[in-house]
Amino acid sequence: MQTVSTYYLEMTSPSDLRAKSPVGELQIMECAIRQFEYSRFLYTLVGGAWGWTDKLSWSDEQWRDYAENENLRTWVAYVKGSPAGYFELQKQPERQVEISYFGLAPKFIGQGLGGYLLTQCIREAWNWGAERVWVHTCTLDHPGALANYQARGMRLYLMETD
Repeated sequence: MQTVSTYYLEMTSPSDLRAKSPVGELQIMECAIRQFEYSRFLYTLVGGAWGWTDKLSWSDEQWRDYAENENLRTWVAYVKGSPAGYFELQKQPERQVEISYFGLAPKFIGQGLGGYLLTQCIREAWNWGAERVWVHTCTLDHPGALANYQARGMRLYLMETD
């Protein structure tokens, strides 16, 4: 069995954000009309390569409850009309916002889009009234995930190894 390390990172001030400039033709739009089927598609598109399997067995009702909840907001990045990646923010108690999902579709990895997408993700979390933005990633995710979070100014506060 493979050993997995999970990294928990946080940002406690908007001034800690180290922004990355836009690259290419990336357009980012919020999914203002919630559709659980689209959320499921994005989860599969982006997470398939990284073993995101937790929600694959969910029923339509479970997906609807998750994706259409008022405490969850989803943004999709597009390049030339094609979904290139997405992020989801989940509002939690005590004005915390979790980056619940973040990533690029396989065809768009390695094009320098992740830093700008994460910049926008963190900005949207602060715009939503966060006092703390946090995320967890692990060694099963893209090898550059941890470095991207840290490059944007997020600080490691906990590491666990299975």
